[in-house]
Amino acid sequence: MATAHDHRLHEGQSLADAAQRAFERAGEQWTPMRAEIFAALSAATKPASAYDLAEAVSGSTGRRVAANSVYRILDVFVAANLARRVESANAYIVNAHPECQHDCIFLVCDSCGQASHVDDDALTGSVRRAAEKAGFTNLRPVIEVRGCCAQCSEGDAA
Repeated sequence: MATAHDHRLHEGQSLADAAQRAFERAGEQWTPMRAEIFAALSAATKPASAYDLAEAVSGSTGRRVAANSVYRILDVFVAANLARRVESANAYIVNAHPECQHDCIFLVCDSCGQASHVDDDALTGSVRRAAEKAGFTNLRPVIEVRGCCAQCSEGDAA
C-alpha cells in the first residue's frame, strides 16, 4: 500500500508556475528556452526523449534547437525535481508535483509506451536503507515496473 503524503498535482499553467517557483528556489534561472522545453515536456503524452523535445520546440519556435542543449536542460530539471528520467526508455516525464521530494516508482507499458508513477515511500525507503547498509551514498533509487497498462490490457481482452 502506498504511503500517503500531502501533495498537490498541478496541470496547465498551475504546473508551469509551480515548476518556475521550484526552479528558482533551487537557485536556477527560468529562461525562455527552459520554459519552452518544460512546456513541450508537460505537453508530451508519453515519456519524451531529448530529440522529441528538440523537435517539438524547434517546430513551435521556428528556430533549430539542438538535442544536446535539451539534454543539459533536462539534467537541470531532474536535479531541481521538475522532471523524472525513465531510465529504461532514456526519456523524461514532467513531475506534476515539483514541491514534493520523494522517489517514484514508474509503471511503463511495453505496448503503448505510456509511463505513470506511483508513490510508495515505504518501499523506496526500504530500498534506500538497503543501499545505505551496503555503503552506497548519494542515492537516487530508480524503480521501474514493465508490463501492460490497464488500457492496453482491455484492448487485448477484446
